[in-house]
Amino acid sequence: MASEESRPLLGTNVEAELHAERPSQLEVYLSKVQNQNLYLATFAAVLGPLSFGFVLGYSSPAIPSLRRGNVPELRLKDSQASWFGSVVTLGAAAGGILGGYLVDKCGRKLSLMLCAIPYVFGFATIISAQNVWMLYVGRLLNGLASGVTSLVVPVYISEVAHSKVRGMLGSCVQLMVVIGILGAYVAGMGLEWRWLAVWCSIPPCFMLGLMAFMPETPRFLLSRHQRPEAIAALQFLRGPLVDHEWECRETEAHTEEQQELKIAEFKNPSIYKPFLIGVAMMFFQQVSGINAIMFYAETIFEEAKFKNSSAASVIVGSIQVFFTALAALIIDRTGRKILLVISGLIMAASAAVFGIYFKIALPTPNNFTHVNLAIPSLSVMVGTEQHPLAWLAVLSLGLFIMGFALGWGPIPWLVMSEIFPLRARGVASGACVLTNWFMAFLVTKEFHDLMVLLTPYGTFWLFSVTCLLNVVFTVFCVPETRGKSLEEIEAHFQRTH
Repeated sequence: MASEESRPLLGTNVEAELHAERPSQLEVYLSKVQNQNLYLATFAAVLGPLSFGFVLGYSSPAIPSLRRGNVPELRLKDSQASWFGSVVTLGAAAGGILGGYLVDKCGRKLSLMLCAIPYVFGFATIISAQNVWMLYVGRLLNGLASGVTSLVVPVYISEVAHSKVRGMLGSCVQLMVVIGILGAYVAGMGLEWRWLAVWCSIPPCFMLGLMAFMPETPRFLLSRHQRPEAIAALQFLRGPLVDHEWECRETEAHTEEQQELKIAEFKNPSIYKPFLIGVAMMFFQQVSGINAIMFYAETIFEEAKFKNSSAASVIVGSIQVFFTALAALIIDRTGRKILLVISGLIMAASAAVFGIYFKIALPTPNNFTHVNLAIPSLSVMVGTEQHPLAWLAVLSLGLFIMGFALGWGPIPWLVMSEIFPLRARGVASGACVLTNWFMAFLVTKEFHDLMVLLTPYGTFWLFSVTCLLNVVFTVFCVPETRGKSLEEIEAHFQRTH
């Protein structure tokens, strides 16, 4: 036991010596890197998150379309609409477990190619649906693919990217998700639910074709002792001008120390500390209420009596795309922690204001009874006319999305892909994705019940409090990973041993 304890300390000393020599070598190396093929590989990979975004955004325009549909077997009631929106998160939770297995056993590239299949089959099942259960099955398959995607893509990008652009490229995962959500919102304004499903099935087909020509990650290849293939991957990703052998040796020196992860190792701080941080970040991301808001954006605006709820949803989606892109551009300059803190504060303030809007817009307690609160539609409580402060609902929800896009949207996925040791990456990332999607299911499924139990304003004030807790957690627990190699980040947790 003593020898096992001393091994991380020895690795730390070696890392420290390497770090002392590394800056000049690294700067020379990065100055010769050509990023074109790296960007191409990243684009091929993030077609998965684009598909994932279409899945998330699909329910918002599809639910109203299905509710007013002409086929009685497919006309959704309130409880069925709730399941249609939230069952995708159960599939994604299962996808997190499956992805954790695939990413270690099959590799990053093949896992991405495989997850295109349930995307396409899921949308095909929805397109051909004859009853509500076929809709559920289609959404479940979409969720399974989304869960695998949300785990594998950040890992793939973090392992093919170098430290100078890893933050920007890692943030593109969330950027493509929100572009997909916006694409579903915009297309949903003109397409009924079947044709919308056809539109959403296109990106995974392109991903399958493009990924076939992209390399596996050098770190995974070296962990499988496939050194010639790793060199070839580096030649593709970095261009012909750099010393591929140098980066290969740097990575190889670390991967040679990796062994099969054992359960007993979770008592080692270099394993359990990043594991707890990753799981906690996924928990806090979802209890902010973001997925409930995005799944039901159009319904929220309808119940806020905003006249054109579809347009309001598109406005919110556009805000999310713009500020996620902004975060991707500045994250390698500002760092992760400061963006998380700013993000959490904006979300807390905007959720509180949205709660105030509902407090003002809802009738006073004297005008409705507990029976009214049990009625599924909030429109009974809000009334039939647009409230003069409806603009406040759009503004506050837009600010919430802006805050989320700046930090708590992209950064938890980025940090998850950075902080885990190579041998723990599959298992730990799988646990993070499972946590994220299980909490997404609970929040999304129980969102309506929360609105009834706590009232709409109480629900959004609860989200505001959880966003403040996000800030406290960030300040005291989340490490800064800006500008550090994956090996240096692992060494940081070993030094805290």
